[in-house]
Amino acid sequence: MNRDQNQDSRQAETPSTGAPAVVASTRKLLVSHGELVFGNGLIATILALVVSFLSLLGVLAFHYPQYLTTPELRHVYSVDLMRHVLFTALIVSGGLALGSIAIDNRRHINALAFMFVIAAVALGGSRVPVGNFPGHTPYIGVDWFILDLLGSTTIFVLLEKVFPLHRQQPVFRAEWQTDMMHFAVNHFIIGLALLIVNFMIHRAFEWMVNAHFQHMVQQISFVPQLLLCMLVADLAEYAAHRAYHEVPFLWRFHAVHHSVKSMDWLAGSRQHIFELVSTRVVVLGPLFALGLDKVVIDAYIIVVGFQAVFNHANVSLPWGPLRYIFVTPDFHHRHHSSDDEAIDRNYAAHFAFIDYLFGTAVRTGRRSPGKYGVVGDYVPDGFIRQQAFPFRPAE
Repeated sequence: MNRDQNQDSRQAETPSTGAPAVVASTRKLLVSHGELVFGNGLIATILALVVSFLSLLGVLAFHYPQYLTTPELRHVYSVDLMRHVLFTALIVSGGLALGSIAIDNRRHINALAFMFVIAAVALGGSRVPVGNFPGHTPYIGVDWFILDLLGSTTIFVLLEKVFPLHRQQPVFRAEWQTDMMHFAVNHFIIGLALLIVNFMIHRAFEWMVNAHFQHMVQQISFVPQLLLCMLVADLAEYAAHRAYHEVPFLWRFHAVHHSVKSMDWLAGSRQHIFELVSTRVVVLGPLFALGLDKVVIDAYIIVVGFQAVFNHANVSLPWGPLRYIFVTPDFHHRHHSSDDEAIDRNYAAHFAFIDYLFGTAVRTGRRSPGKYGVVGDYVPDGFIRQQAFPFRPAE
């Protein structure tokens, strides 16, 4: 997405017209990568395309909330606020698309964005009525995908630009498409994943439940209970994470996560579905047995969600002595390094002192890894190929 790519994109659009040109231009944009350059209209085009597409998904979610929204989020929505946000998004994306078409800026891609807006408006736009609907149907987390994508890009891209570790790394770095596919699938299958996780937790950890012990845990005040929750979860995470590195069969699944060569807010999404489900069972199972208060579990989900994204982000901050207590981006970036001293180190997810306690912390004066990724770079790129990789014969 550098200047030369942008000029090539403009030239490629000129000769052809119609649907094939729209498809070709959009595909060219989606497979490209590189630094965004201000002043050539590419940023406006990307915003128009993304916001219009998300708006169309939002309208569909209004039509089919029982299938396209997350039950845990429905009770916190303000429908009126969501309507205002959707209306604004349609106006902004439609205006950007029309303005770009008027000045002959990537007209094919912006025409697609405007078609998304027209489709959304034709389907009712922000005025789609929402009546009563069943609350226990199978669902796809379209709303969670939209909210998390908008929230993550707003927060973490800004942090990466203000406090970058690698200043030359662009927002659209190489292989961002693969990680965006992981991001989307992980959000869309959240309902199925939680169903499987809950089933397996009750099967595997039911015998550990003790009502008297759970009652004692629930008498602990909020902050100590949250810290206990994080500690127990992190000890389970440490054990599972270390097993993924040291057991060859498990490593083939975890190698997918380590195959990312550039660290940013999106990199943590690259994860095999088997690992995604099994790790949640191992981590959430002990928390289920503890019987922690629901408010504590909700707070923990926010903490782990933020930390999982933040610790992969292209961010560098002065942590001082806190780096020996909490897992920070510097600490976790070392884990993803393919440098010799960092192999099979820094397993913890929340508390860095766990690795120091078990002797698996990286002890080096360097803050920035020399290189990321799997040694030998043998994991293929692409979501489907990465899901199939662990089942291929080892070479």
